[in-house]
Amino acid sequence: MTSNERVIDVTDLRRVYGDGKRGTFEAVRGVSFSVGRGELFALLGTNGAGKTSTVELLEGLAAPAGGQVRVLGHDPRTERDLVRPRIGVMLQEGGFPNELSVLETTRMWAGCTSGARPVDEALEMVGLTGRAPVRVKQLSGGEKRRLDLALALIGRPEVLFLDEPTTGLDAEGRQETWNLVRALRAEGTTVLLTTHYLEEAEELADRLAILHEGRIAAAGTVDEVVAAQPSHISFELPQGYFVGDLPPLDRLGVSGHEVVGATVRLRTAELQRAATGLLVWARDAGVELRRLDVRGASLEEAFLRIARDAKQEAAPRGGVREKEMAL
Repeated sequence: MTSNERVIDVTDLRRVYGDGKRGTFEAVRGVSFSVGRGELFALLGTNGAGKTSTVELLEGLAAPAGGQVRVLGHDPRTERDLVRPRIGVMLQEGGFPNELSVLETTRMWAGCTSGARPVDEALEMVGLTGRAPVRVKQLSGGEKRRLDLALALIGRPEVLFLDEPTTGLDAEGRQETWNLVRALRAEGTTVLLTTHYLEEAEELADRLAILHEGRIAAAGTVDEVVAAQPSHISFELPQGYFVGDLPPLDRLGVSGHEVVGATVRLRTAELQRAATGLLVWARDAGVELRRLDVRGASLEEAFLRIARDAKQEAAPRGGVREKEMAL
């Protein structure tokens, strides 16, 4: 990817909270990635991983403690006047005046936006046309998220930041939002997405990064991130049989195993080879593998493994840990 193709370019980005007198906390610790034009890049991570802290730096809402960020070739904070008209931002909470109607809110926002879409078009895009006269305070949580999205889109952004865009939406609303995001991406809009829904990242992302304690723990396409995780085979052996009765596990391509009661669990990066060898052995030995479960690696597995490793490594840090979880 050349510099001209990189719409978002992040190098060794750092963010620190605190003034040093009462201690400091480094929420973003040397993050680097780039996003190409028309690409959807997803940032995933457990609570406190640094997702929102990172995105706020990209949006120009705060200055980094170190490193560099460029959006459309400019510093989003010091060159805000060159960046802000070309981006759309959907925050986790919009904070709109409750007494204004949906239509009034959208008109107000359009009046502050250069080259704004027609208000009716913006509301139609997110399915709020029929709710135009309703006051914001009367909207459901999902409808407020749709209004947030309409206002993020009203300026026809080249780069769109979506922070948990489908929180509060029902299944139909989530699918409609996904379809809208796909259409925007097909038109050339670059999208940076944060989400807790792994299915959402699998459905939409061209590439993604999983953050852990302010650092990127895994990155790449969904397939690349998933390929780094082992697949699993679990089963119960009949009474009188043991793991030692199986073919040599290394010959099956098994990288590790564990036995819990009567259940045997195998880990492998070669699922077909391992499953075939196991089933051929069972057939020839006349053995029934009860509760057989063959499961390929998944994005959920990758995410949970990183979260699980984080729990095992983390030690109680009192107030510092509490601060981290709030970011």
